[in-house]
Amino acid sequence: QAISSWGAQNKIDFLSLSYTRHAEDVRQTREFLSKLGDLSQTQIFAKIENIEGLTHFDEILQEADGIILSRGNLGIDLPPEKVFLFQKAALYKCNMAGKPAVVTRVVDSMTNNLRPTRAEATDVANAVLDGSDAILLGAETFRGLYPVETISTVGKICAEAEKVFNQDLYFKRTVKYVGEPMSHLESIASSAVRAALKVKASVIICFTSSGRAARLIAKYRPTMPVLSVVIPRLKTNQLKWSFSGAFEARQSLIVRGLFPMLADPRHAAESTNATNESVLKVALDHGKSAGVIKSHDRVVVCQKVGDASVVKIIELDD
Repeated sequence: QAISSWGAQNKIDFLSLSYTRHAEDVRQTREFLSKLGDLSQTQIFAKIENIEGLTHFDEILQEADGIILSRGNLGIDLPPEKVFLFQKAALYKCNMAGKPAVVTRVVDSMTNNLRPTRAEATDVANAVLDGSDAILLGAETFRGLYPVETISTVGKICAEAEKVFNQDLYFKRTVKYVGEPMSHLESIASSAVRAALKVKASVIICFTSSGRAARLIAKYRPTMPVLSVVIPRLKTNQLKWSFSGAFEARQSLIVRGLFPMLADPRHAAESTNATNESVLKVALDHGKSAGVIKSHDRVVVCQKVGDASVVKIIELDD
């Protein structure tokens, strides 16, 4: 009831499906959402909280848009010495499938204290090094005494851990896992990341309408930010026209290293060179104002020209 009234009204981006036990749970939820108009685009994150969810993890991962590892409840169902093992295995599977993984219950002591314990701080860093896309805070911000400080502290630890993330090893491992022959999109995404690493690009800019191409690039965890330029599509239900794209842009925010921006809808997605150049200029200006692009930097651009996918490297003037 809450989803169909409040959720539909507010166009929720994500739905956390508690106690997911089977892939069928996700399928039923998707069917329910598809009947709610705008919510057909809402992404479903399966929350794994018990042994049953663990047993059917692979099929749940295939059906869901992302995974939330509820370590609090898992710690009750699993022996404590096994939780870390499951966390590492689950994050690895999510990474290889290119689906966001969220870890919960990290700094419980900050509910009442200003500082996390050393074990908790190390745990947050290890979640980042294991490959998680996001950290979900619970009691710490829900009823804790220091919600703002908690977010700031966890953010700082994540930033430090990202600096020492072994991207080279991760990239090779992902390419090996995907195997050959690669799909067309996968090949373009991995090539864009490889090119960006080789030329030490400051940012990768990806034009996309569904967000899928940008998410695939982010799957290879490049060391530089991926700027996803979502080109809105015009659609109609015979009564009124509307633009798609806002959902896709917002949903990209949960993917590690992906920074979405919504392009001007007047620029067509099936682009001519002129419109591409103007959208690219807007993206570059956005990057400059955010401080990630400076003059003389190299930028890798991934875009569609007609039916072909193109990866190009541009060097900026003053």
